Amino acid sequence: MPDIILDTKAFQSAVSKISREISNDNKNIRETAVVGIQNKGVFLAKRILAGIAKLAEVDISQIPFGTLDVTLYRDDLDNFDSKMPVIKDTVIPFDMSRKNIILVDDVLCTGRTVRAALDVLMNFGRPKSIQLAVLVDRGFRELPIEARYIGIKYQSRALIRIKCKETDGVDRVTFIK
Repeated sequence: MPDIILDTKAFQSAVSKISREISNDNKNIRETAVVGIQNKGVFLAKRILAGIAKLAEVDISQIPFGTLDVTLYRDDLDNFDSKMPVIKDTVIPFDMSRKNIILVDDVLCTGRTVRAALDVLMNFGRPKSIQLAVLVDRGFRELPIEARYIGIKYQSRALIRIKCKETDGVDRVTFIK
């Protein structure tokens, strides 16, 4: 049995916490958009989006939503050996200018994925601001990148696995042994 960092209830509580904090800090919902980093960041972003819409008492369709794939912007593409990385959709169906972008990912550790995501976002325009939200902050940054919204801080060099009900049938964060 793997060591559980977040069970289903704690996982959902962390997502709700992030949604509340974002809603409190971004009162003008018309200036806010949510963008999830492929793969698990997209599922988390959709949940956060739903939470923000509920708290702001607006229809979810009133808050712009997008997805990012950072694969081709990574600085470690040569580490994939002979495996070809799977490229997923990047969809930004709105004008980013004058928007506060809530960039969502599952885990923040070195900061390299977020750096790549910032590069992708800037290809779509210049937003008013970019605010990072993550479910788990593991620490051990290699780049000067910090999340504004954090579900939990769990400093560990051990790898962790995020399971989302959308892909894995359960919400859970565990150590990988």
